Amino acid sequence: MNRQKKKDKSELTKEETSRYTRMFWKTLIGVILLGFLFIFCVGIGLFGQLPTFRDLENPKSNLASEVISDDGKVLGTYYVQNRSKVTYEQLSPNLVQALISTEDKRFYRHSGIDYRRTFTIIFYNLVGKRQGASTITQQLALNLFSEGRARSTGKRIIQKFQEWITAVRLERNYTKEEIITMYFNTVDFGAYNTFGIKSAARTYFNTTPDKLDIPQAAILVGMLKGPGMYSPVRYPQRSIRRRNAVIENMRKSGFITREESLELQKKPLVLDMRISEYGDGLAPYFRAVLKREIQREFNELSITKADGTPWDLDRDGLKIYTTINSKMQLYAEEAQREWMKTVQASFDRQWKNRDPFRGDKAKLLETGMKRSDRYRVLKQAGLSEAEIKKDFDTPVPMTLFTWDGDKDTVMTPMDSIRYNKLILRNSFMSMEPHTGYVRAWVGGINFEHYKYDQVKMGTRQVGSTAKPFTYAVAIDNGYSPCFKVPNEPLTIGSGAYAWTPRGENKAGSPITLRTALANSQNFATAYMINEVGARPVAALTQRMGITSDVPEYPSIALGAYEASVYDMVGAYSAFVNHGVWVEPTYILRIEDKNGMPIYEKAPRVTKVLNSESAYIMVDMLKSVVANGSGGRIRWRYNLTNPIGGKTGTTNDNADAWFIGITPELVSGVWTGAEDRGISFASMAEGQGAQAALPVFALYMQKVYADTTLNYTKGDFPLPEGGLTRELDCSKYQEFDPVEEPRLDDRLGF
Repeated sequence: MNRQKKKDKSELTKEETSRYTRMFWKTLIGVILLGFLFIFCVGIGLFGQLPTFRDLENPKSNLASEVISDDGKVLGTYYVQNRSKVTYEQLSPNLVQALISTEDKRFYRHSGIDYRRTFTIIFYNLVGKRQGASTITQQLALNLFSEGRARSTGKRIIQKFQEWITAVRLERNYTKEEIITMYFNTVDFGAYNTFGIKSAARTYFNTTPDKLDIPQAAILVGMLKGPGMYSPVRYPQRSIRRRNAVIENMRKSGFITREESLELQKKPLVLDMRISEYGDGLAPYFRAVLKREIQREFNELSITKADGTPWDLDRDGLKIYTTINSKMQLYAEEAQREWMKTVQASFDRQWKNRDPFRGDKAKLLETGMKRSDRYRVLKQAGLSEAEIKKDFDTPVPMTLFTWDGDKDTVMTPMDSIRYNKLILRNSFMSMEPHTGYVRAWVGGINFEHYKYDQVKMGTRQVGSTAKPFTYAVAIDNGYSPCFKVPNEPLTIGSGAYAWTPRGENKAGSPITLRTALANSQNFATAYMINEVGARPVAALTQRMGITSDVPEYPSIALGAYEASVYDMVGAYSAFVNHGVWVEPTYILRIEDKNGMPIYEKAPRVTKVLNSESAYIMVDMLKSVVANGSGGRIRWRYNLTNPIGGKTGTTNDNADAWFIGITPELVSGVWTGAEDRGISFASMAEGQGAQAALPVFALYMQKVYADTTLNYTKGDFPLPEGGLTRELDCSKYQEFDPVEEPRLDDRLGF
């Protein structure tokens, strides 16, 4: 009986074993089928959209758009993430070797997923040794097509399968070199808004990716494990340990010898930080204006991507080629800094023991307060005017601009407004008159503190720089530069429309038009606009590119209207260019991230003045420098080559101007305070020849000293066909001006 029971038990065990075996295989097959079904569902996007073939061909990443100078330098970038692309050839072999030896030793032997490494890592994690199993291609898939690593376990599992599928697809579409390049272009290096290897190399070592040595490459590759944890700035010792681990990985992978590894690990950490901010680098004002201009042009011309979506300058990695020359831009910024520091010191001495905000000027402070961001924030928060005023009278920490560097201090916001109202501003632009190419653009004195551009966006009263337009109309109507006019006060018009120009100069004997312009005589200029008429002068002024309002009043002869430096430089260029106005141009072309052109700028060209008349005006403008108000160009700055120009000073010395011309460059300078109510107390300090001209002179000294720029010191060329009028006043017979002397035959032709 016992034997029978044992037999039954044995048979039962066999049946159970068979049943359990069948259940096991069914379960295993079911799990495998469910796994395939799960992977299939992931693949068709049931748990989240996977990148399409088109996405794989054109992966999206927040690429910074680069502003490139005419001589090939990157002036700056527009970005959400400070990321710029590099090609594989622009990567140092040290970078590639450090990455592969540390992140994915079998990179060249798998097709996106390293199965052997994956199962090994699963085992390590089961026994409590947490390690990552992602290949470089999987990490690229996460960088390109995910919003970041999922935090929950369930979502992370789904995301991991998505990475696998995307990684395999990437391997089918790209070479190994392209995958490494895309990976380096997409990785995040943490602080300072540093994305991509090009940005990281510049930020931490002030170099380019192709020049990174092994320790530098190891530092950056080491940061990929945790940009914050292994930051060479915040945790230098931890960064060195991580660097040395990467170097040792390179040895184990056979990229360097044991001796090299030991020697390199002994090296100290050496950084050369270049933290990128929007205002850093050359031409920040220009770049700000350029961005608005491009966006406006794209909107007006309906320039979009192939799918109809608008271009994004902060994300699409455009290449913007400009006419700016990086050397000339640097010289312009240096010239401004050198002279404005001197002028500001003089201005400060003037107001040291005086209150510039007495009486009616107090409203300048109130206006400044209401224009401030602080006022708007407090107003939106619901504070009353009394509460806002109290806030503005409460001291707070702040940083002030000075020409010796930023200064941290504690003062009331109202006192900071007072301080900044007394900081002089300056703007400068230089262009080639024949091409219209803008070579230098300095829109203000410090972009971080004063962001308003005064080259194109701002307009100020032009003063005596407007006088050449009146003389140009006269010359074009047959007057000679040697024609003499009365130099005495006069009133033009009558009644409510009467205008009596003020003049710093005293009345005297009749003077030639050349002398009147050279010495900026108001009375003679007013006489001439009364002769030729305000309407033709206003019309010529606007034909020459002045886009602001120029009323048809006689007072425009003395500059009683506002214009921008940009417009004034363009207008004077027409004189140099034999009467042809060429639109000032600063965009050459724009390409997408793949180098395909999407925009090209063609400047407008207009004949605005007779060629001979234009040349005669140039000859008269040369007299301003040779014998008139611009003479310090010769005796102080020793620029003896042919140069012309015109100074300008407005009422109460509120605006100082100088427009300088050479055969190959026309440049304009403006100097003044933020408000016209704040100005120099004396003409000696506030006139254009003193407060503006030196910036032009210092700039030209630097330009001529740089022989690589190839600007010559030759004379202005004659118009085609030569001259029909005599410009040497000594060859004319003397005469006494009559009531209405007008044409050249009165001068003895």
